[in-house]
Amino acid sequence: MSAQFGRRLRKGAVATTVAAAAVAALSASQAPGVSVDDNGRSTTADAQPTPDPVDDDGATGGSPFYMDLPPLNSPSPVPSAGSGGTGVTGTGEAGIPATVLDAYKKAAAALQESKPGCNLPWQLLAAIGKVESGQARGGRVDADGTTIGKILGPQLDGNGFALIPDTDHGVYDGNSTYDAAVGPMQFIPSTWEWAGRDGNDDGKKDPNNIYDAALAAGHYLCRNSWDLSVQADMNRAILSYNNSQDYLHTVLSWLEYYRKGTHEIPDGTGSLPGHRSDDNDPPSPSPSPTPPSTPGTPSTPGTPTTPSSPPPSDHPSTPGTPTPTPTPTPTDTVDHLEDAGTAKLTAQAGDTFSKRISTRAETSAGKAVGKVRIRFTIVGDTDTTFTGGESVATIVTNGSGVAVAPALKAGEKTGDFTVRAAVVGRAVAGLDYKATVTERVADTLARTSDTALTCTPGGEFADQVEVKATYDGAVADGVAATATLITSADDPTENAKGPYFKDADGKTVRTLKGLETDANGLLKLPKLYADDTTGTFLLRINTAGGASLTVELTVAAAAEPTESPSPSASPSA
Repeated sequence: MSAQFGRRLRKGAVATTVAAAAVAALSASQAPGVSVDDNGRSTTADAQPTPDPVDDDGATGGSPFYMDLPPLNSPSPVPSAGSGGTGVTGTGEAGIPATVLDAYKKAAAALQESKPGCNLPWQLLAAIGKVESGQARGGRVDADGTTIGKILGPQLDGNGFALIPDTDHGVYDGNSTYDAAVGPMQFIPSTWEWAGRDGNDDGKKDPNNIYDAALAAGHYLCRNSWDLSVQADMNRAILSYNNSQDYLHTVLSWLEYYRKGTHEIPDGTGSLPGHRSDDNDPPSPSPSPTPPSTPGTPSTPGTPTTPSSPPPSDHPSTPGTPTPTPTPTPTDTVDHLEDAGTAKLTAQAGDTFSKRISTRAETSAGKAVGKVRIRFTIVGDTDTTFTGGESVATIVTNGSGVAVAPALKAGEKTGDFTVRAAVVGRAVAGLDYKATVTERVADTLARTSDTALTCTPGGEFADQVEVKATYDGAVADGVAATATLITSADDPTENAKGPYFKDADGKTVRTLKGLETDANGLLKLPKLYADDTTGTFLLRINTAGGASLTVELTVAAAAEPTESPSPSASPSA
């Protein structure tokens, strides 16, 4: 395994020297602009090393993956009409099961709409799907795209793999002690909790459904404002999915292979790769067919096709020689989390929260623990996100043991939600923070003009009423408002006579609801008309938050023109 992937292993890493060499050779021949150094680390075309990924757990929790490489020969595609350059002929490995291929393309199309700056190619989803599950075990999915039997990785118990205690009570992986990667794109439950999507519009987010999983993988790869047309960003995105250089090279190799051409094959007819990253045997540079079952030993639907037992150690212990005790990491010493002085979390819809969440990791003796990864996850029915548009963020504690979450950006949904802080890689009770989004409000309303509003009976007011709303002196945009022609200053009921508005059908209305200030805090009311009643009338405008303004309207008959006095007779001479 690579150095980075090996950091997450509790036992000795499996030697993959031959595999790394094969991957490096293939990457050099098939992935333009991507090369490797003598240690197998990826470098971009300008020889800059690939930066570390955002989250060591990644989407898969560092689960094993298939390392079989595509054939060295090109699939020699023949483009088909309307296929976007996909081929209709070529080698068997270029074929992707129909439903699985459809899911990848639909997910990429959806991301092109929602995050066009990401430039996600569907072939990247196909490459990851190949490496994670062999395209849903050769396309063993039903008509809705749900896998026939669950695809589960080994339990992540720290025995040869990452240590991730149970986070879903076994709902997704059937294991209430440790987590395991689930589904054709191999999401661990804690990641699926925030990354899951409903890709087939059935009202559910199912990691075992290829449409849901492919769309979730696309959003995962497109976070952090990455542009996947830039090689460095693509490398970061892939490494964030599974933090392994071998993984990066394998995915890039399949990406380039699929870009050269692929075609649709019937569901269930694809082949499953033969070499996984936790095997001792080096991967084959050409595809290996799925080995037939031993006679008399039928395969059980839903049983993982890869072994769940940990790989043998490269350095087995000599009988009688005690196994050395590993040095505890900072994470191993964390006993609990404490609030580090977080103030009340509240913001109006659309605003950025002025306060941020601070969490401190401590030992059982209350000593601060630095260099610990804390994951902050937004939970609940809310469209609030962290700045950057994501619902999860992982921050490393500083020397004082404190991790400060990114600022929260309130959405338009009002109400309460929770931000949960948890230690990455350790079974420590999470710490929940309550946050509240309130409706947009204004505390002041003022007219934008001081022109008197007058009209003759049966006429039309020349000027429309326009007001500006502010809150604490700042523009109050998107604030709900109501305008009513009231009976008197002391009686806010609707007046039955005097000025009025017209609805879409031209009918008289004296109360307008559902009004809202614009981006500049301005609200311009429709035209006002007058009936035959003369006098002084009042228009009252109220907003959410209590701001109120009463505007005076005058209806009076036009003044009679005065006659000029006739000139006096000239005195006679």
